[in-house]
Amino acid sequence: MNGAQIFETLVFVPKWTESAPENFKLLLDGKGASLKFFWIIFHSLHEIAFILAIIFCWKIDPVRNWLLVLFAAHFAVRAWTLSYFAPNIIDFQKIAENPSLAKDLAKRTSLWQTLNYIRVIIFLIISCALIPLCIKLFSLRA
Repeated sequence: MNGAQIFETLVFVPKWTESAPENFKLLLDGKGASLKFFWIIFHSLHEIAFILAIIFCWKIDPVRNWLLVLFAAHFAVRAWTLSYFAPNIIDFQKIAENPSLAKDLAKRTSLWQTLNYIRVIIFLIISCALIPLCIKLFSLRA
């Protein structure tokens, strides 16, 4: 998932934010590169895998505890995504269909883009923090 986030952040987001509202058409289903279903499916699979990892590692205290901490952080960022990023994308899609709805677009898209960089960095940190847990698990098998 991090690869898709990085690609979207470095390639796709700058494209639709650079010339608002004209480039907002890139966000429309059927007219652009709508990634809604991709993200819904892959975030769901990722969260199911995360929960399964917690279940399977429940009896391994240090691993379980760190998985719970990382899942809480992941969940917090997902809540942020659903409360800020998704509603704004929906607004941007509405603006693409009706440009008269546009208000403070330069400021809104700039803030969205900046906060998205922070969000992706947090997700990368969470993913990297899973590596020592995997190493710990593999060392238990030996």
